[in-house]
Amino acid sequence: MSEALNELASYLQETRGALIASSEIAFGELTLAAKSENIISLLTFLRDDVQCGFVNLIDICGVDYPAREDRFDVVYHLLSPRQNLRIRIKVATGEFKPVPSACPVFPGADWFEREAWDMYGILFTDHPDLRRILTDYGFEGHPLRKDFPTTGFVEVRYDDSAKRVVYEPVELKQEFRNFDFLSPWEGTDYVLPGDEKAAK
Repeated sequence: MSEALNELASYLQETRGALIASSEIAFGELTLAAKSENIISLLTFLRDDVQCGFVNLIDICGVDYPAREDRFDVVYHLLSPRQNLRIRIKVATGEFKPVPSACPVFPGADWFEREAWDMYGILFTDHPDLRRILTDYGFEGHPLRKDFPTTGFVEVRYDDSAKRVVYEPVELKQEFRNFDFLSPWEGTDYVLPGDEKAAK
């Protein structure tokens, strides 16, 4: 497998080296890094070239690195049934730097890019319908960002009796429990259930 990946990496470097910023083989997959302006040309080549044949778009997802200047990576996963190989392409982008939509190359990219927009706020230019897909339309923020607050004052749920989405104050469904964090090897200050009959 690694021999085939090495051959593919060499072939891509020879034929389309100008489109690839870097390449690396890790975890049984070839990972390419590309610039935003080259992603459509690279995806088109990977799909149409006879040696490649990456005709299946498996996934497009986002990754958040808040400490970086370009905090997001857009990650494309492709499969070549002809070569029986997978490839990963990464594009670094910022909060206000859009990435060209892959929909003209892979029409199935539509919902993947909508999810990346909804969860991370990654912008895609020329997308046919870039709107929220997993959160409510009135939702504020992007929940998979590392700086998204994990607690809030309202929760959103679907109310079956009202047949709509309702917003309610946050309510803890379980009583607060106090844990003593004592080691079971040292023993506890209280009698465990079932031990009350044991000899002292």
